[in-house]
Amino acid sequence: MEAVLWYVFTGTRGGKNRLRILKTVDERPRNANQLAEALDLDYKTVRHHLDVLTENDVVQKSGDGYGAVYLPSDRARHHWETIEQIMEQVT
Repeated sequence: MEAVLWYVFTGTRGGKNRLRILKTVDERPRNANQLAEALDLDYKTVRHHLDVLTENDVVQKSGDGYGAVYLPSDRARHHWETIEQIMEQVT
């Protein structure tokens, strides 16, 4: 999982926004529209990053459809120390 985290957050162009999304849903679960507003990002951009984070088991979705909220996955929480190291290096 550590290699996946480093790749998702540092190996691609969208890593900084993915970290911002993860930090935001860690504060409080939110849906894609709420994330777009809170982070001042385009909705489609947020959707793309959520898809990447979900596919890599960094966030999980609760609920269905437009109102589904996202929160850190159990795996991400288990590796939170690595995520904090990445945050320090990237920000």
